[in-house]
Amino acid sequence: MRFVGSEARSLRPASRIMTMSETSILLPASRKHSAIALAAFLGLTYLVASVSSVFTIASIQTWYPVLAKPSFNPPNQVFGPVWTALYTLMALAAWLVWRRPDSPLRRAGLVWFGAQLAANFLWSFVFFSAHRIGLALIEIALLWVGILGTMILFFRLSKAAGWMFAPYLAWVSFAGVLNFAIWRLN
Repeated sequence: MRFVGSEARSLRPASRIMTMSETSILLPASRKHSAIALAAFLGLTYLVASVSSVFTIASIQTWYPVLAKPSFNPPNQVFGPVWTALYTLMALAAWLVWRRPDSPLRRAGLVWFGAQLAANFLWSFVFFSAHRIGLALIEIALLWVGILGTMILFFRLSKAAGWMFAPYLAWVSFAGVLNFAIWRLN
């Protein structure tokens, strides 16, 4: 195949460095979609965190301080940074799994991810808004199972994604013990 005139000139190597906006136009569709998917997973998890905080903030200042708490209860200022890190890891893990080829295992992992995220949201409502400490204890047990199930499926698809759920499982295990202690003391 021969090129003539302007077609031949357009195929020459670029003589200058392209800007980021110019290179983003040249990204294959799959890489563009990957960046959009990462933003969507981050947005989804941060949305759950934000809406959950609506239920939490008022009670942190009014109801929660008057509860009897165990000696190992962390200070309130620890929860925000820990949850921010955990939500970020959750989103990154889901994105890594989403990037895997479509399969029933991948779909199952993402469904479990969504279910545990919904359970995560529900716990904040049950504990902080409804003030149902005992019911929240049952709900956190279901959340724990959801996290473990998601983690197992994610491990089968991406070791990194599975490991990203380990701190979340550890924190919710601690939160479950804390929830139990608060229930017993109140």
